Amino acid sequence: MRFITGIFERLQSHPKRVVFPEGQDSRVIQAARQFFTLKLGIPILLGSRKQIRETADKLSIALEGVRIIDPTQSDDLETFARRFELLRRGYGLNLDGAREAMYQPNYYASMMLAMHQADAMVSGAVDSSSVVLHPLLQIIHPAEGTQTVCGSQIIELGDADNAKIGSDGVLFLADCSIQQDPTIEQLADIAVATARLALQITSEPPRVALLSLTTHESAVAQGITSKEYAAAMLAASRAEKEGIKAFFDGELQADAALISEIAQRKLGSGELGPVAGKANVLIFPNLEAADISSRLVQHLAKTNIYGDILLGIDRPVAVLSRAATAHDILGVAAILGEQCNRYRRMYPGVGIRIPGE
Repeated sequence: MRFITGIFERLQSHPKRVVFPEGQDSRVIQAARQFFTLKLGIPILLGSRKQIRETADKLSIALEGVRIIDPTQSDDLETFARRFELLRRGYGLNLDGAREAMYQPNYYASMMLAMHQADAMVSGAVDSSSVVLHPLLQIIHPAEGTQTVCGSQIIELGDADNAKIGSDGVLFLADCSIQQDPTIEQLADIAVATARLALQITSEPPRVALLSLTTHESAVAQGITSKEYAAAMLAASRAEKEGIKAFFDGELQADAALISEIAQRKLGSGELGPVAGKANVLIFPNLEAADISSRLVQHLAKTNIYGDILLGIDRPVAVLSRAATAHDILGVAAILGEQCNRYRRMYPGVGIRIPGE
């Protein structure tokens, strides 16, 4: 809990507005109330005012400080619809269709974020990732200069015995939500983007392991270079050009990436380097491996997992798991809020473009 408590404390100095499209869900209402109570900022719930208030009453949750917007009755509906029609006119969308889209909370929330009526957006506790991402990526584009959008999860290991793993028990995982089977170039982009996030949050040079089913075999196998090895070399080069102090290594098996004793056994003490056995950022070879691994860790080890934090996009957004608890939702919202304060350091030029301009 030390990790997320530290995030809360930092955000209290610079509170933010976070919009929750799934405002009628009880977990979201609980998280929104806690967000306000902890003085983290203004939570914005989208949905039927009547249903939100009825759910809150059943749970004995006060809605003081929580802003509620029903997109179907909003004063901004027509403005948002015209803006969206302008964006999608080339795809055959007319004003009536744009208005229908804006009735849907994920579309409306994405437009709020794009128009600077909210600082960050958290969705996915009810809707599938595709339902969240489809409207989002129609309205908000990748950050300038970004080729690959990806999703990172942050794991907070609760057991004191795990404090030696990662950064005092905190690990960053990617890509957990977007790229199905990344190329070498995309894998390098994912590694650098996640290193940038880890550096922002921990303030220490990230130690990035590109995971594989082998450990440094391509370095000794004549004429063979693995995707992970090539991506690690490319990521190191890109990070150096961008002035990001980080260390990259691949290919590494998961145990060799995390446990120094195992890394020494597999590599020899003279070959460890700054990452093997000490990694705090884990980059998976594909989306299936990332998704399966994170769910197993969450439910078998009963750890706190916050995410997915989208990286490489023009506004701060998170796409939740539908298994998320109110605590998970609160943690993700706080991480995004704290991220807002440094977002332009991560992606110079973000947040300037307005849809349709």
